[in-house]
Amino acid sequence: MASLRSINPFSRVNNDTGFGNRDSYGGRFINRDGTFNIRREGHGFWQRFSVFHSMLNLPLWKFIVVLVSFFIGANVLFTSIYVWLGPEQFTGMIATTRWQQIKEIYFFSTETFTTVGYGRVNPIGDGANLLASFEAMLGFISFAVVTGLIYGRFAKPTSYLMFSDHAVVAPYRGGLGLMFRFASYKDNHTLTDLDIRVNAAFRVQENGQEVYKFYDLTLERSKVDSLPMNWTVVHPIDETSPLKGFSAEDMKAADMEVYVLVRGFDDVFSNYVLRRTSYTHEEIRFNKKFTPMYRESEDGKTTILELHKINEHVSV
Repeated sequence: MASLRSINPFSRVNNDTGFGNRDSYGGRFINRDGTFNIRREGHGFWQRFSVFHSMLNLPLWKFIVVLVSFFIGANVLFTSIYVWLGPEQFTGMIATTRWQQIKEIYFFSTETFTTVGYGRVNPIGDGANLLASFEAMLGFISFAVVTGLIYGRFAKPTSYLMFSDHAVVAPYRGGLGLMFRFASYKDNHTLTDLDIRVNAAFRVQENGQEVYKFYDLTLERSKVDSLPMNWTVVHPIDETSPLKGFSAEDMKAADMEVYVLVRGFDDVFSNYVLRRTSYTHEEIRFNKKFTPMYRESEDGKTTILELHKINEHVSV
């Protein structure tokens, strides 16, 4: 177990991470995808659940399935009510069997829901007219909501960044450095005015109790003007580093985790985007260094960024 004395006393403590300093945490603080590893309890599910957030962040295929399922489900429900009211509530039907009547009423429902209204089948009963008016209202409200969701999914600022699976401890300027790298993988989404903050969490002994302490990791470079290539972020393990003298075993004993926050301006969204990620002690490799992930094109006129090499490293 790492003690407080094993942390470099010249390191700068960061008490502003928002995590506190207790030892009752479960697992990592930040998931690799940038979400916080937190589950909330003690309040009703529907008070905690955000439909808007879920619909904006569903994978595309699930989003389409939800929309299609809602459309079919809503029309099946209305069709069932129309059938219960009876075919005599309608005029213009040419069906001769029960199943054909159900099909005609179902397609009448879809035409009402979408406000298309082809016109052959019309409601004449008070019940069917009342239900059809309610269905038409629900239909245009639903399309307004879906339009907003689709626009939100397309317009939501998203950081298209990929990070290396592991951080490495490699030789750096006569000493050692903690390194990881990332790159923008989406064409034309080159970020500008980037800045990055990196913190490290350690479990330490303080006043006879185990608590977590958070320390700023000073970087070789914390800001770049643009990110057309990859960026290898380096924390020099020098006289002021909290990692000074730490081995892989020390990191494991201290349950160390490196917390990363990147912020940059995306020209496509004309807005700033944020991205979080983290590396636990299990995701840090010693005596490794990253290999170059770019090359010159065959005609010598272009630089090729090889994104598939972002995780490649060799032993040193």
